[in-house]
Amino acid sequence: MANTADIRSGLIIKVDGSLYSVIEFGQNKTARAAAKVWAKLKGVDNNRTIEQTWNSGETIHPVRVEKKTYQYLFKDDTGYSFMDTETFEQITVQESMIDAPRFLKDGQEVIVLINGETDQPMGVELPDKIVLLVTYSEPGAKGDTATRTLKPATVETGAIVNVPLFVNEGELIRVNSKTGDYVERVK
Repeated sequence: MANTADIRSGLIIKVDGSLYSVIEFGQNKTARAAAKVWAKLKGVDNNRTIEQTWNSGETIHPVRVEKKTYQYLFKDDTGYSFMDTETFEQITVQESMIDAPRFLKDGQEVIVLINGETDQPMGVELPDKIVLLVTYSEPGAKGDTATRTLKPATVETGAIVNVPLFVNEGELIRVNSKTGDYVERVK
């Protein structure tokens, strides 16, 4: 068993029969009362976000999570299909379980979080930074580079990313999959 000292970001715990991922956490100390540990939790098997408070040292129930490499295959009416790169077994997950589905492209490798107790997929994580091709972008105005002005650009997955004026159609860019922000141009 674990206690509140083991809480960290990304930890998946069971609260009231549901699974939650720790988004952020902290500790409140007062002069008279015992320390309290709080956490903001995002539902893994539901779409709820809650805040939970425990007394310092109280028992929590973490869930064993395995991370496996899968390859994105396609999307259809049943959801997004992925294939295990070792066993070639295929799974289908719903869009709500993927952290940034708008940046998924065919053949891309992702990490699938598997519940160690039930062997069911709990979520899909994309790499932090993804290289994408710009398929459409308006040309930038010449000489308008003194400020950090951004323009919308459509990438190969259909997502729209704000990019600097010097980025043109047909170029490769690196995008942060967590925030959706432009990082750099790829040569």
